[in-house]
Amino acid sequence: MRILIIGGTGNISRWFTQLFAERGDEIVLYNRGNKQLSLKGNIQYIYGDRTKYDLFAIQINRAGHFDCVIDMVGFQEEEAVQAVKLFAGRTDQYIFCSTVDVYSKRPAFYPIHTQHAMGASKSFVYGHRKMLMEEVFWKAHNELNFPLTVLRLAATYSEGWSPLVTCFGGASYHLDRIKKGLPIILHGDGNGIWAATHSSDAAKVFINAAGNISCIGQVYNVSGDELLTWETMHLIVAELLKAPTPHFVYIPTTQLASLAPEQSEWCVENFQYNNIFDNSPAKKDLGFEYTISYYEGARRCIRYLIENEGIEDCGNYPFYEGVLNKWNYAMKYLH
Repeated sequence: MRILIIGGTGNISRWFTQLFAERGDEIVLYNRGNKQLSLKGNIQYIYGDRTKYDLFAIQINRAGHFDCVIDMVGFQEEEAVQAVKLFAGRTDQYIFCSTVDVYSKRPAFYPIHTQHAMGASKSFVYGHRKMLMEEVFWKAHNELNFPLTVLRLAATYSEGWSPLVTCFGGASYHLDRIKKGLPIILHGDGNGIWAATHSSDAAKVFINAAGNISCIGQVYNVSGDELLTWETMHLIVAELLKAPTPHFVYIPTTQLASLAPEQSEWCVENFQYNNIFDNSPAKKDLGFEYTISYYEGARRCIRYLIENEGIEDCGNYPFYEGVLNKWNYAMKYLH
């Protein structure tokens, strides 16, 4: 197949780009050229910015027809509008990498399956913008027969990234805090449910979806099978770092929003809610398999970060101690 990947070098796409190439497909990567990877195979590069639509259109028109287009980086509603105009009739399939964050964070029941209506809050910019893009694509599919497949991914991680998402995001300085035995903040009581997938497992879904005509007009959830609490994930990481058992400080999300509004934005909009999704259609139609446990995936990531000196110094994030100090001061007056 001749496949255009918009993006192609990120946390997920770097895995399936190489897999496509190894399979013998002709791959064209369209991106800004900011990240260079050592990829082998029949891979061509077009450098540009899709948000500069006139130039983007010229470049794609020159590139010709594609059997499949995979959009990994779309984030604006207008990008979806332009993609429909540009790729209608120019590809046999358009795979849009969306997110489970398009769903409402207060579902009627769990697990969340693809029949749940989209309902991302406007305050959650990431989920809401992806939802708006989906709405454009689905309208084009229903009215214009645009050959759409949507993959809604949950949290993914791989070597080069921290395997641990925390109430303040996914930066690796959290690993440094754990390693040094410093207090660790958990939102709520630490028992919320999270599901993460190693990117190499998620990548295989794209491989099996591309060129699969039965997937056109379908949407799939892709998330980890293990349902882990935030506390459990921190304990696993502490074990892998050979660190002492963390001293957890439990702070309600509403208080974190007050103490560190910028840093806790994703916690307020996303992490405080359970992430439990039904993956059965992806397993049935796309052969999705969860083969790398969180323990094994985290082990690989930590080893990579240690070997490449990729763990950030927590001392460069003084706001963290500031949050702890304010919380501890407030707690003195509750006893």
